[in-house]
Amino acid sequence: MTTRVAIVGATGKLGAVIHDVVSDEPGYEVFAALSSRTDLAEIEGADLVIDATTPSVSGDVVRAAIERGANLLVGTSGWSAERIAQIKPLVEAAGTGAVFIPNFSLGSVIGSAIAAVAASFFPSIEIVEAHKDTKIDSPSGTAVRTAELIAAARSDVGPVAAPHVDQRARGQQVASVPIHSLRRPGVIARQEVVLSGAGESLSIVHDTVEPALAYAPGIRIALPAARDARGVIVGLDSFLDLGLAARRGA
Repeated sequence: MTTRVAIVGATGKLGAVIHDVVSDEPGYEVFAALSSRTDLAEIEGADLVIDATTPSVSGDVVRAAIERGANLLVGTSGWSAERIAQIKPLVEAAGTGAVFIPNFSLGSVIGSAIAAVAASFFPSIEIVEAHKDTKIDSPSGTAVRTAELIAAARSDVGPVAAPHVDQRARGQQVASVPIHSLRRPGVIARQEVVLSGAGESLSIVHDTVEPALAYAPGIRIALPAARDARGVIVGLDSFLDLGLAARRGA
């Protein structure tokens, strides 16, 4: 049986990568390829709706898919744990599934998972993330997800030490973790998690160099997961056996 996929935001950079992957993947067909401005009524009849729009549009896409009983794969940034929690009852009431993927890159997901494993061993943790100057939102969805994983991993030891956070230059706190966002030309995506303790520091760095190559494997993993999902699932790491037992509580 072929899964009919509607891609909203198919004309964007991430949407174009998703479109190519879906088109080449056996058992899936691009049922509709919409821009962020297309009438959402055009997703009617899709089995799976993929959202690759912008933070301001994404909420409407998610609700439109839920109303039509379609499963969801959300690749749009800006979905914090708090925002996802507001959607969860709607998904459960509809009896459908919604998968939120802050980043489709396997390297990025693994880097965030490693940071979560190390989180309880270092009192000071900060995140520096960089994207192109055209990226609308900050901090990035990946950085928000990383901070949330870090906070969950530190549930027994408490929030990170973050002095002077009343000063704007100290970054935006997410789940107690300061995040510093750079928006500049000449970069695709980069995240550095800096963990510091007495007499030492550990940096976990991930760079995206070629998005089409970096995201395609993760998209292939997410497609069947989103098609078959029930309820709300967050993160590509939910479908990977990372063997990192220390962060299973996240």
